[in-house]
Amino acid sequence: MPFWRRLALTVRGPVLELGCGTGRVSKPLVKAGVDLVGIDRSAEMLRRIPLGRVPLRRIPNPECRIAVVRGDIRSLPFADRTFAMVIAPYGVLQSLVREADLAATLDSVGRVIDRGGTFGIDLVPDVPKWREYENRVQLRGRAGGRHLTLIESVRQDRRRRLTTFAQRYLERRKGATTEHRFELTFRTLTVPQMTARLERAGFVVERILGDYRGQPWDAGADVWIILATRRR
Repeated sequence: MPFWRRLALTVRGPVLELGCGTGRVSKPLVKAGVDLVGIDRSAEMLRRIPLGRVPLRRIPNPECRIAVVRGDIRSLPFADRTFAMVIAPYGVLQSLVREADLAATLDSVGRVIDRGGTFGIDLVPDVPKWREYENRVQLRGRAGGRHLTLIESVRQDRRRRLTTFAQRYLERRKGATTEHRFELTFRTLTVPQMTARLERAGFVVERILGDYRGQPWDAGADVWIILATRRR
């Protein structure tokens, strides 16, 4: 979080967060005084964001609000050159599993970001190298009178560079068990591959970082962060 806060506070003008979800990144940035707009496709997640004025105490800009829009990042519903910065934290672009969807998103970002504006991308590294496994218990504990268990399986399509997490979430209360199932698929490109796609969309890659403290990237880094600038 401190990394995204430092980055967003370097610009003058509004910042757009792609895939803002429930506001995990948005809320701290707004509290720090960032003029931020969040966009996400999920109405259910957006409903969990507390909208309206943020608390006034210790906030540089007390007029900041968390402004959110339900929309598709492949076709951003904003005017040309609206934003001074666009951020895509923690693998948001890797949820775009088709090449055409990624290209459309990069083109759309290129349209709404101002010339010279910064596009910050945070990638989960080398997902295709992760091992496949079946029915591994990833979480078990109690909360609010419920016993919770998260069981996960991972499968991969190495040719398409896809990794799918299939998760079963078991909730037991008073002898009754409720099961929720969901899947999450990531598509991983190498840093050179993502750099080439950014350049095709009109960006120049300025820095590639390997952690949130600003260290240089290498192939074994735990985090892949790309900072690109919209060509003038």
